[in-house]
Amino acid sequence: MAGDPDVDEVLLRRLTPDVLGILVRRGAHFAAAEDAVQDALVEAVRVWPADPPRDPKGWLVTVAWRRFLDAARADTARRRREGVVGEEPVPGPAPAVDDTLQLYFLCAHPALTPSSAVALTLRAVGGLTTRRIAEAYLVPEATMAQRISRAKRTVSGVRLDRPGDVATVLRVLYLVFNEGYSGDVDLAAEAIRLTRRLAAVIDHPEVAGLLALMLLHHARRAARTAPDGALVPLAEQDRGLWDTGAIAEGIGILRVALAHDRLGEFQAQAAVAALHADAPSAEETDWTQIVEWYDELVRLTDSPVVRLNRAVAVGEAEGPRAGLTALAALDDSLPRHTAVAAYLHERDGEPATAARLYAEAARKASNLAERDHLTRQAARLNARPGSR
Repeated sequence: MAGDPDVDEVLLRRLTPDVLGILVRRGAHFAAAEDAVQDALVEAVRVWPADPPRDPKGWLVTVAWRRFLDAARADTARRRREGVVGEEPVPGPAPAVDDTLQLYFLCAHPALTPSSAVALTLRAVGGLTTRRIAEAYLVPEATMAQRISRAKRTVSGVRLDRPGDVATVLRVLYLVFNEGYSGDVDLAAEAIRLTRRLAAVIDHPEVAGLLALMLLHHARRAARTAPDGALVPLAEQDRGLWDTGAIAEGIGILRVALAHDRLGEFQAQAAVAALHADAPSAEETDWTQIVEWYDELVRLTDSPVVRLNRAVAVGEAEGPRAGLTALAALDDSLPRHTAVAAYLHERDGEPATAARLYAEAARKASNLAERDHLTRQAARLNARPGSR
């Protein structure tokens, strides 16, 4: 689907879940329907530049259904499918029913691993090709194709006759968002697009909360790294680089969600992000409110990671000693535990201890950018007079 400037790729990706949903509703198994839709998309790239259709969605439905019929008739199990493929529907406008929500639930089926659910969501709902998904995840195309094929087989016989689990769908979308950017696919932007679409078909405060959280985090993206690629901590970021439009939109969406009085994890996380985004400077951040929101998150999730972030907030609101006390109650094997301890010890006037902990945290870091940042922090403190 990528490459031809005369084809509206955004339109094709937007129509993909609609067309797939129509085929599934007509009786096609998910895997066969998804293959047929991909064939139709390839045909659209070939045909549309010279002969654009008046009804793009109807065109895709017609071509995809024919591809499905051809494949089904050629299959050795043709007799079992005769009830589905007996007659081709009369050509005409595609139905206006929106099956997007059903596809979200199907792609986030609990039988799938998180990585498979993410890949299937990007393919079936996002309309990305296997090649582009593979490039985004920096794996060979054949590996990604196998992952998607296994996922399609897993959900192929699933009937969506009961409400799906919104929480599972949101976790999958958040996984996509946290992958960020690699190759030519901006997964953070793609996650925002998919979450917007989900928000358009379901009125749920946690869907809105996740969309707000994504927008508020994404608004700071330009300030997160220096020109040389080094990480820039939140307190040191140039707030003039933040996207004020995305911040305003995120805060507005969050306010509407909170008005439902059905607080959930993503709304609470978004509230923390909103307090950071709303502060004119790091020094003016309302850390007391942030601690209160982390208290809500602890109540909702009892997550050790949330408790770790709360310890940082307590250290800012009540002083580093209070933060270290909160940190002492947590398992020191938690990711980032050592880095947080280093930061709080530095603020408590213990540069030698902080430098040692920064170096230790760097050795434990899971990615190069974080490792480099922590190593520089240790070097900065070791370079101070009298630090030895």
